[in-house]
Amino acid sequence: MSFNATSDYAAGNARVRVKYSTLLTRKDFVALSEATDLDSLLTQLKTTPYGAYLELAKDKELTARRAAFLIRQRLSDEFHTIINASPDSAKNVLTQVYRLHEVNNLKAVLRGIVINSNWDKVRFVLFPFGPEGVLPAQAMVESGNVAQAVELLRGTPYYDTLAFAMNRYSAEQSLFPIEVALDLAYWRELWSEVKKLSREDQDYALRIIGSMLDMNNLMWAIRYSVYHKLSEEEVINYTLPIGYRVHDDSIRSIAAGAEITHIVKNLYPDLRNVDDVLLDLHTGLPRLEMMLEKQIAQKCHGVFEGNPFQIGIPLGYLVLLDYEIRDLTVLIEAKANQIPVDKYSEFLTFDLMK
Repeated sequence: MSFNATSDYAAGNARVRVKYSTLLTRKDFVALSEATDLDSLLTQLKTTPYGAYLELAKDKELTARRAAFLIRQRLSDEFHTIINASPDSAKNVLTQVYRLHEVNNLKAVLRGIVINSNWDKVRFVLFPFGPEGVLPAQAMVESGNVAQAVELLRGTPYYDTLAFAMNRYSAEQSLFPIEVALDLAYWRELWSEVKKLSREDQDYALRIIGSMLDMNNLMWAIRYSVYHKLSEEEVINYTLPIGYRVHDDSIRSIAAGAEITHIVKNLYPDLRNVDDVLLDLHTGLPRLEMMLEKQIAQKCHGVFEGNPFQIGIPLGYLVLLDYEIRDLTVLIEAKANQIPVDKYSEFLTFDLMK
């Protein structure tokens, strides 16, 4: 690693470590989960770093949907701050990680068009991506037509992928091939950017990004086989031949109908109770995904140990903050709908029931 990159990391990562110390603890989440209702939960949240964002609602009624929208702004702000403070060598990877939220916005916009939602309904489910975003989201929704919305993206990084997938969409009248194409294109690009990093940065980035790609690829393959009953060829075409620990041979085995529990146990020997979790694949897959996300969270915490001059520190913090906000969104929805803790706790990255 060059002296300049080390110097840049020294300045930026010191600030990230301070930010890392502000992440909510398990004790915080337990206290939040014990809130009696949504108002009580939001009152507690206002004493945390999310308070400034919730106060943006001012005198407007703070509904669950609006609260979830407002707290996502913190993640957007942190991405901007950290990317700007990172060495040039790390910016492309961190920016591409950030772009996942724009990809998800694009999918949400297209879904809104298909179900004839208006802009006021769609806007609050979108991530507040910021001025560098390329989606004319409101114009897309107001076009009321998927083909017209795609044309509005001409000249953006998404247009070629979408234009190619439109043939399948036109034939099937389903967003499935479009969303798959967007996901595959996104992860290929991110993988390519990671591979351009220095050897040490690449090692740290792969611990996190590689694990995330593995989880997605594995879950895609299983869901395509179990839920969608796709053919072996389709499963292979709709997944990636790259990975960190999950390689092409495992994906092809799943596509060919191999015993999924056996494959998962071989890939993740440290996972506990896999046999019980996957006894019923339809109910077990969301639980498996959460187990894998918890492992990723542990890897994110782990990069803060050892060498302080590497990409894992900003990357790990941003992923952990993303998970934290998703957990808080689950809590917000649960309190708004009076759902008891035992019904949602297993879908949080934090273990509340220890």
